[in-house]
Amino acid sequence: MTRWLWWLLAYASLGIGIVGIVVPGLPTVPFVLLAAFAAARGSQRLHAWLLAHRQFGPMILDWEREGAVSRRAKRLAIGRMAACAVVMSLTAPQCGLAATGTAFMAIVATWLWRRPEPRQ
Repeated sequence: MTRWLWWLLAYASLGIGIVGIVVPGLPTVPFVLLAAFAAARGSQRLHAWLLAHRQFGPMILDWEREGAVSRRAKRLAIGRMAACAVVMSLTAPQCGLAATGTAFMAIVATWLWRRPEPRQ
């Protein structure tokens, strides 16, 4: 039963992460990392596929080995968060909603920027 739940979490997280590629404001990287974590416990086949994937594999390996995020990924993520903050500030019905969302993104961006970068 537990293995089945890990499997379900892995595929659900991967699906959300893939949707996040095209939907602004929905992060991709955390969901792909969660998918890899859950797949390691519920689906060895999915975990092996994620590790061998051209785009996801290096990012997952860096995270699993060192808890590291590449500088390019950091810049992309923070840039997208900044763009989403601008869109929220222009479209939110109340100023407080945009400020709250922006504050959360600023916290995540700070945490992300402080992560180590992969050793070469």
